[in-house]
Amino acid sequence: MGGDQRMTMLWEKSYPPGIEWNSEPPLPTLVEDLDHAVATWPTNPFLICMGQTMDFATFGALCARVAANLAKLGVGPGVHVGLHLPNTPHFVLAFYAVLKAGGVVVPLSPLDAERELTHKQTKADIRLVISFAGLADKLPLADGVRLVVAGPTDFAGQGVPAEALPSGALPYTALLAPAEPPAAGWPKRALDDLATLQFSGGTTGLPKPAMLTHQNLSASAGAYDVFSRFMGLTPGQERMMVVLPLFHIYALDTLMVRAMRNGYCLILHPRWDTDAVLDSIRDHRPTLFAGVPTMHRAIASSPRVKDIDFSSLKFVGSGGAPLPVELAHEFEAATGKPVLEGWGMSETSPAGTITPPHRRKVGSAGIPMPGITIEIRDLTDPHKALGANEKGEICIRGRNVTQGYYKQPEETRDAFIDGLFRTGDIGYLDDDGFMFIVDRRKDMILSGGYNVYPRVVEEAIYEHPAVAEVIVIGIPDSYRGESAKAFVTLRPGAAAFSLEDLRAFLADKLGRHELPAALEFRDMLPKTAVGKLWKQPLVAEERAKAAQGPERVATSAAE
Repeated sequence: MGGDQRMTMLWEKSYPPGIEWNSEPPLPTLVEDLDHAVATWPTNPFLICMGQTMDFATFGALCARVAANLAKLGVGPGVHVGLHLPNTPHFVLAFYAVLKAGGVVVPLSPLDAERELTHKQTKADIRLVISFAGLADKLPLADGVRLVVAGPTDFAGQGVPAEALPSGALPYTALLAPAEPPAAGWPKRALDDLATLQFSGGTTGLPKPAMLTHQNLSASAGAYDVFSRFMGLTPGQERMMVVLPLFHIYALDTLMVRAMRNGYCLILHPRWDTDAVLDSIRDHRPTLFAGVPTMHRAIASSPRVKDIDFSSLKFVGSGGAPLPVELAHEFEAATGKPVLEGWGMSETSPAGTITPPHRRKVGSAGIPMPGITIEIRDLTDPHKALGANEKGEICIRGRNVTQGYYKQPEETRDAFIDGLFRTGDIGYLDDDGFMFIVDRRKDMILSGGYNVYPRVVEEAIYEHPAVAEVIVIGIPDSYRGESAKAFVTLRPGAAAFSLEDLRAFLADKLGRHELPAALEFRDMLPKTAVGKLWKQPLVAEERAKAAQGPERVATSAAE
């Protein structure tokens, strides 16, 4: 380990009483979590969604059916299954059933455009995809990939009609049919077995499949649970409101995996709807809610907020994007509940830092969680560990951290230094071990909690016949945190086009969250001395505009 060992542990003094950094309890596999939950809390509600409530015993029985039918389709050790699903019971069942059958889950975003889905299928070696009616029609399938299509009435015994299925697809109800376990029994899962391939840009570039083992996801959930005990959370008694998408590591591990391990109930929302969420808080009385800043802003800004009783909430968390200080104050003033911010990545499963409930620091992402080491490394000499209050690249180590990217040895090698994962974020640890993120070394855009990769957006814009060159960067967005802005030069003789025209052109090439929110034409784009397009001057310009206030930013976006 580089640097001074005691310097890297300076956050220990900021832990709540009774919590130790070096506690590393034995870890169960995610399949062992499933078996334990079904045996311990059989009659407790596990899933509330689509007007139905499913207890752990029912879930366990259905999960065994789905796993057995997946095994008949060839799912077993080494087989990768894509889940292209919204937040419905189908996702949770399929996730644990794939693992029970010995397979590997590859979460896919329903927001992805076709080309990105094609990229992910290829990079992750997906052999079967489970999608949802209305989404499956737009899902490009590689040769030999099987398709299963879910529908809203599956659990009422009414699957997607055969005439509505794409050619060769099976209805999800086929997975729910009674089936015997494999004659040889269920494959034995080990902690170092691959559980998921979680796509991440590693903060830049095309999405890469991070390899997350049962140990990675289990260790991450365990780190959060250490703090849960301090917050008074009781196994078998808590209710989690889940509006964050389960295909994202934030919800997948901190909500779904933890709920299974601890016997919590998941109140699933297939999509964000402010009124539906407020109704859910009123009717179901959740005790935990984790979201991204746009969700907190929507709640705080709702005219109904004053009529809702938020007293059931023991914990409100924020992640996925930086939480503006003003928004944190606004949410607490509106609901009476503080928002505790944390930081993590797909590659960390996603445990990283957490704000301790007994001590908050404005603007900080919190302190490293139990079992996790964070070092700040020098930007010019990454082998050099820095001290308190010195800014550098945030690097992380722990049982929760990925071993690398699937079949991408060069990217894996570049992602580590001295056994620490290089996050690409720039920040520092203060004297109390609280982490502050001050910049991102690379250029990923965080928009409403989703990762937007400028290169993907740029490549799509380059397909426009009038475009000569393009640079895409993130600009401040009062609602989403950041959004994409495109700087474009035109081909000789080509006519300019509007932002609306560009978004329409890109509609079948990018997800909605990736579409540019601003467009600016330039006679020339900045370039380095060797002729490469150079983003930094444009980033500096936009920061200068943002410093002049929102009115100046709005003007620039319309230019």
